[in-house]
Amino acid sequence: MLKPGVRNIAYGASDFERIRTENRYYVDKTRFIPMLEENYYQFLIRPRRFGKSLWVSILETYYDITKKDRFENFFKGLWIGDHPTEERNSYLVLALNFSGVSSDIREVRTSFEAYCHIRIRGFLYRYRQFFTEQEIQKWNNPALPVATLLSDLFETCLQRELPLYLLIDEYDNFANTILSTAGTEAYHDLTHGEGFFRNFFTVLKEGTSHSGSGLKRLFITGVSPVTMDDVTSGFNIGSNLSLSPSLNAMVGFTREEVLEMLDYYQREGAFVQDRDETMDIFDEWYDGYQFAPGQRDSLYNTDMVVYYMRDCIQTGQPPYELLDQNIRIDYGKLRHLLLVSRQLNGNFDLLKNIMDTGQALSPIHTSFPLEHLTIPDNFMSLLYFFGLLTIEAEEMGDFHLKIPNRTIGLLMYEYLREAWRDVGTFRVELWKLRSLVRDMAWKGDWEPFFDFLAGAVAAQTSIRDYMKGEKVIQGFLLAYLHLNDFLLSHSERELGKGYADLFLEPFLLKYPEMSWGYLIELKYIKRDELTDTRLEQEITKAQTQLRQYLADDRLKQYPAHVTFTGIILVYHGWELVYRGAVQSMSST
Repeated sequence: MLKPGVRNIAYGASDFERIRTENRYYVDKTRFIPMLEENYYQFLIRPRRFGKSLWVSILETYYDITKKDRFENFFKGLWIGDHPTEERNSYLVLALNFSGVSSDIREVRTSFEAYCHIRIRGFLYRYRQFFTEQEIQKWNNPALPVATLLSDLFETCLQRELPLYLLIDEYDNFANTILSTAGTEAYHDLTHGEGFFRNFFTVLKEGTSHSGSGLKRLFITGVSPVTMDDVTSGFNIGSNLSLSPSLNAMVGFTREEVLEMLDYYQREGAFVQDRDETMDIFDEWYDGYQFAPGQRDSLYNTDMVVYYMRDCIQTGQPPYELLDQNIRIDYGKLRHLLLVSRQLNGNFDLLKNIMDTGQALSPIHTSFPLEHLTIPDNFMSLLYFFGLLTIEAEEMGDFHLKIPNRTIGLLMYEYLREAWRDVGTFRVELWKLRSLVRDMAWKGDWEPFFDFLAGAVAAQTSIRDYMKGEKVIQGFLLAYLHLNDFLLSHSERELGKGYADLFLEPFLLKYPEMSWGYLIELKYIKRDELTDTRLEQEITKAQTQLRQYLADDRLKQYPAHVTFTGIILVYHGWELVYRGAVQSMSST
């Protein structure tokens, strides 16, 4: 229990007014409000669970003309409370969140119309002083199409000089789900031609395309530019802020903001974990995001940090699962991008190459239609907008993209496993593999894991076409070693003036009693080059390298009960032809 007066953690909270009135912890981002006023019609793409909905709620509260008398209640002590803009509390605000619309293709239109009517009904009640009873009665007619209603409302606001601010959160939520569940034809009907969703955005385009419009401001959030491009024929509805350097930290937490949160709860006695160890976890699992080029500092995932802090404050312990299931992008939402006629396509090869190398060089396109997702640049851009890749640097006119952190790495490996399974290329008992990794970590029994995986490959011929080259073997092993968080997998870890192919580090921060860690050296012999002499040479080379890695002083800094073992794996094509260990070393 928190002491009286201590601010509670606001996990999953996106209602700004409740956060402020219920004394919940809020990371002040209101300094970005004046920057948003520089453009009238705006579009912001960010990954899921990064704080977009909270921003919509902040803007709704800040600009609502009916809340002018309560400005101090909500904004006192915040940056914008001391630096208000001239436009504060001067708008009629209509806020829509399309996550509330059903994604069932059989009822999506009815659900969309019903949801919008409910929200507009509340809008009319809140601002009833500005409209006649006849207008309110006409617009409250549920049979009136929403597109027609909004067009009429915009025109009325124009004639009466009533500034209207329209906020749309998760604009592409149900459209993305329909695409992944009902297919491209259903999605096309929704977003092209006379589709009701396209008609809705046609009204918005008209409201933003001529001077003197009653639609004075527009702010839209989503996770992808694809639907916007499809419903507006090329994204010409406003300014896309997604790559704006000045707004990079508008969502997500900076390192200073995370440290300030930790310090606050430690001072109040609500957070008892070691501060530095906690930041080590945050750095590896939740950090690494950059949403604009030229930024020196990366950002932490908002949801994940608050998720972790919530459990620490409520239970005194970190969460059992370091990956919050709410941030997952379901594989089903990517399946249609990776498969064609039950066959893996070029996008899968791109995804696999990213996992093999950990990076990619690509432009980022902020607008492209669905049918152009087969173009590699666009697929890479979509992975960036989903938060699966992030900007590391600009290089040769393009962006150097990377996987931001271990959390996303786990998800990406999961997509590879699911795709292989989806097309029947490779199927394996994941629960069995997990138990074998557990035995590696706690008992030192490493042979059964590699034998089981090798046996599964030998029994399934389809996977063999992929098993060509040391890097491919390494990526394949990582995809299945990442099934758990017992052993943290690192590729090309620098040790002993060399680079270990795989370093399986015991996750002692979570499992302090774990006893085993591993360094793995992979060797690959092409199909026509296997001889006894060549095999012996590769084994000898691996033994020398592993002894060098195992002698690194950094391994001796682990607790005395931890033992590191060097493992040699030699592959001939897809076949594991040798496995062995060098002398194990204690960290003492």
